[in-house]
Amino acid sequence: MLTFGNVITAMITPFHEDESVNYEGAVKLAQYYCENGSDGILVAGTTGEGATMTEEEKLKLFTDISAAVGDKVMVMANVGTNNTAQTIEFMKKAEKTGVDCFLAIVPYYNKPNQDGCYAHFAALAKATDMPILIYNVPGRTGGKIEAATVVKLAHDFKNIVGIKEASGDLNAATTIARDTDDDFYVYSGEDNLTLPILSVGGCGVISVASHIIGKEMNEMVQAYKDGDIKKAMELHQKYLPVMTGIFCTVNPTPIKACCNMLGLPAGAFRLPMVDASPKVKEFLTQMMKDAGVM
Repeated sequence: MLTFGNVITAMITPFHEDESVNYEGAVKLAQYYCENGSDGILVAGTTGEGATMTEEEKLKLFTDISAAVGDKVMVMANVGTNNTAQTIEFMKKAEKTGVDCFLAIVPYYNKPNQDGCYAHFAALAKATDMPILIYNVPGRTGGKIEAATVVKLAHDFKNIVGIKEASGDLNAATTIARDTDDDFYVYSGEDNLTLPILSVGGCGVISVASHIIGKEMNEMVQAYKDGDIKKAMELHQKYLPVMTGIFCTVNPTPIKACCNMLGLPAGAFRLPMVDASPKVKEFLTQMMKDAGVM
């Protein structure tokens, strides 16, 4: 049975200076995450600049990372678009890459209503036997999927197995956790809300901070699950400046800068994303020093 674990790293995608994908660097990063607290890896998501990658590039990343670390951790492929038919077509290709499950975003720009959101995810679920997690991030999409819609999808389709909840709405997270079966995964999509979401029935985090504090994030989640609430709270409080600081400007600019400064092969960006400013890098350097990361 596929297990998802406490911490899934939403990995960055390293690019060469000419903006081509550094596949070798991506594999090295994935191996690093495996050794530093990650139970799973999300490939080509928001943090991975998936929106500016071609299908062929994503499929090669899925294949290479699954081959490199798929025997150690769960590999999740971001397949979502705002075009249902296109998502299904891409999902069919991704099925052959060795990944374990899919993440699909709530359709952006066209902003379907709740009936449309239900129909979109229902169509995806009918088109594959693989597990699917819903990605709710209204700050990026311009629209949200309501808790009631998520609950209905979870009840109607066995392969809709979880949600990356990045709306900041703890009421929604509570409702979803309460009204779905115990094996439905409610992940925080925001590092700083990991502990609050655990407290209302969540299971862990799809994390950006885990690039640099992966072991600490996993320790916090496990402490909570083991009933050591005080330890979990202390870890949350200690590393909150990192969880928030890496979003001092738009993601993934800060976390890529952090990784590069730590000697990890984070590489360059692909336009329209650009490197962090000297001022931001100065802030991030001090943040990591204060947290004992650097």
